[in-house]
Amino acid sequence: MDILVIMLQLQRHPVAVVCILLCCVTQSTTMPDPKHREALMRQEEAMQTGGQQVLSAEEQRLGDRFQKLKQQEMSREDFPPAMHFFKARHLIRNSPIYSLLHDMPKGGALHVHDFSMVEVEWLVKNVTYRPHCYMCFTTGTGDDRSLRFVFSSGQPKPLPLCSPWSLLERLRAKMGNATDLDDSIIANLTLFTEKDPNVVYPSQDVVWKRFEQTFLVAWGLVTHAPVFRDYYHQGLMRFYEDNVMYLELRALLPETYELDGSTHDRAWDMKTYQDVTRQFTAQHPDFYGARVIFTVHRGMNASMVTTAVEEALRLQRDFPETMAGFDLVGREDTGRPLWYFREALSLPEERGLTLPYFFHAGETDTEGTEVDQNILDALLFNTSRIGHGFALIRHPLAREMSRKRGVAVEVCPISNQVLKLVADLRNHPAAVLFSEGHPVVISSDDPAQLGTSALSDDFYEAFVGFGGMRSHIGTLKELAMNSIKYSSLSQEQQQEALTLWQRKWDKFVSENSF
Repeated sequence: MDILVIMLQLQRHPVAVVCILLCCVTQSTTMPDPKHREALMRQEEAMQTGGQQVLSAEEQRLGDRFQKLKQQEMSREDFPPAMHFFKARHLIRNSPIYSLLHDMPKGGALHVHDFSMVEVEWLVKNVTYRPHCYMCFTTGTGDDRSLRFVFSSGQPKPLPLCSPWSLLERLRAKMGNATDLDDSIIANLTLFTEKDPNVVYPSQDVVWKRFEQTFLVAWGLVTHAPVFRDYYHQGLMRFYEDNVMYLELRALLPETYELDGSTHDRAWDMKTYQDVTRQFTAQHPDFYGARVIFTVHRGMNASMVTTAVEEALRLQRDFPETMAGFDLVGREDTGRPLWYFREALSLPEERGLTLPYFFHAGETDTEGTEVDQNILDALLFNTSRIGHGFALIRHPLAREMSRKRGVAVEVCPISNQVLKLVADLRNHPAAVLFSEGHPVVISSDDPAQLGTSALSDDFYEAFVGFGGMRSHIGTLKELAMNSIKYSSLSQEQQQEALTLWQRKWDKFVSENSF
């Protein structure tokens, strides 16, 4: 069979032709035809993420530079993606390839949680030094002890299972040198540790317990109304400085409070997100914007989620520019499965309304359970994207449905590793998704708690780790474009954002293709 005919047939009917070629190879008693082998290899390359990208001469030169740097990285004995991120972070940050990835315009971050945007050091050095900030210690021993914070114009009311409140300003004045106290607060806000993380967090149960505790520590700080606004602005700045131009934030929209104890509702939170986003984009015209995915915890009962879905519909009506959709958050293995909430999640359609869903699904390594079925149920409820989707490759039907419908998987490499779904990121299931060109976007999930950059660390792990030597500049380009293509933006907005991104990309390529 002529090689040109083979290539044309491969484009039209890849599976059938591959089977024919393999059949020919296995039935032949002679050496396989090198042209057949080359055709198969080219077809595999074309199938992978970025395999269809047409690259300019400048892009190809930059691609060669990326590949040389990656080859050097992969020849290291201390190969960072094979190590726990907490041990590898300093190696990654000192890598030339990381420097390039940091400068690269990465498009959007589509899977980020509200109280995990900003470095915990900023929260301690900026927020806890503000007037009227109180702290208490929860009762318990060892790892069960934690902190709680509140802002109050007077002595706050006692909190159950907590020590008497201490005004931080007075406490620091008594101590003289507050460095130890600040370091202790920082340690309570993050999972990151200088110790052996596999000893500190020996199981998923242990790491998840600590992970959820960090959000409770931050809660009283970030839900203070003035901090809420400042924290979000600082979060946008952090992503902007990491060359992210668009953000979709999963937000609980908590009850926020003022110094006198008065409170604000979810509509106030949403308006704050909207106002701060408008202000930020006005100050930074090359930042396209941000939208909010309203979330509630999957530990809620069905009635509570029904109420939340109804509120999501109202928020969508009142804030169409900012409100992107709805999701359920929290650990899947211990939370209620999506099917439990089927009546609540069917409510919009029953009312003739549309509420986009962006479900966390498949963030688990337990096969064959109700939780494992969240992948299929998310697709049955027409999810716009799949959050994490770690279990997707175990569900061939769901994987095919996801691919055909263009439902992208939000892959968060470092989060999956730290929360003990995968130890060596070369073995991440997304490597399979990359190889078959499945719709994928890269995001960072909880950068504050994980000690990661806004997005560059996760791009490094994806590109160097499960991308291997087969991922290239076309892969990076497609991943960045995917983050806009699979966003909640309208078609017109996506085109505007892509045009803005393309200018940034061309500038980046021009400055680095040497």
